[in-house]
Amino acid sequence: MFLDGLDELDQKIMELLIQNARMSYSEIGQQVGISRVAVKMRVQALEEKGIIEEYTTIVNPQKISGAISCYFEIETKPESLSEVADILFQNDTVTQIYRVTGKSRLHVHAVASSNEEMEDLICHTIDRLPGIIDCTCNMILSRIKDIKGLRL
Repeated sequence: MFLDGLDELDQKIMELLIQNARMSYSEIGQQVGISRVAVKMRVQALEEKGIIEEYTTIVNPQKISGAISCYFEIETKPESLSEVADILFQNDTVTQIYRVTGKSRLHVHAVASSNEEMEDLICHTIDRLPGIIDCTCNMILSRIKDIKGLRL
């Protein structure tokens, strides 16, 4: 199991928070059978250990008129990988960067407010990256399944 270091109670708390991160300590306590204060202490301990990293709102760009979402597979020369990752990291249109195995060295997700903004990213950033061997771009048409974080 992914959560081998956690006891059964912490696992139940994590499952509830993954389903609804806005759930109150009281509600969690009622469902797992402990007090609100005990839940708060356990959640704080999970945060301090870095197991829970953040609570956030996830915006679906496909529900915003005009938003364009693309994935880029970028193959670089090994000596250029860090510089390319740094350049992409600085760009606000880029939302995720993963170092991956296989032919592509970087898997990059970008969300733009319009076709023009995506074209600007491609023409003024992606096309100018140093040491690029190959780059492919795939536009996301619809989201079928998208799991955030760890599946329990």
